[in-house]
Amino acid sequence: MPTVFSHAAMGFVAAKVAAEEIAPNTRIVAAAMALAALPDADALFISVIPYNSPLGHRGLTHSLAFAATVGLLVAGLLSKFGWARSHSFRSLATLFVVVIALHGFFDAMTDGGLGIAFFAPFNNARYFLPWRPIPVAPLSLEGLMTPRGLRVIGWEAGLFWTFTFGALIWDKRTMWRNILAGACVLVGIAIWVIALIERG
Repeated sequence: MPTVFSHAAMGFVAAKVAAEEIAPNTRIVAAAMALAALPDADALFISVIPYNSPLGHRGLTHSLAFAATVGLLVAGLLSKFGWARSHSFRSLATLFVVVIALHGFFDAMTDGGLGIAFFAPFNNARYFLPWRPIPVAPLSLEGLMTPRGLRVIGWEAGLFWTFTFGALIWDKRTMWRNILAGACVLVGIAIWVIALIERG
């Protein structure tokens, strides 16, 4: 998997990109970030539930059914309690389902671990995408402090955080911020191309 931090960062990017339709208020951005990282909650039980179990890491919580169910549920809750006034249920649901589903797709592009049970609970087969340029992250904070973990952090900085910095900077009302955000995105795209050539 990419680290939980990079998954959450992609939730932030998605919420910011959706700003044309959904003004990224604090609750919506926080929900998108938390939901983008949520599938990795299964890693908390990796010592109890076998990795290759349907409920194991990269199993049910990484499935499209999970993304749809949880995304719709959270969108419904935010709408019901008035925490996302002026934002349609459809827009919120689309954002939340997409950020949860993206988690599985990013994990399916890693170079290690088991594949993703995209179609659980109906089919527990595990899948990878044909392109696997993302180095798989250790499952512990201690593992991230090793040479391998630092290498993972370096790749993730290029593959994910360039877009995050671009989203942080971007403000369509300010030309220089748009230029800097665009530069971040171009750097990120270039790093993805390099990663796909070298590692994919």
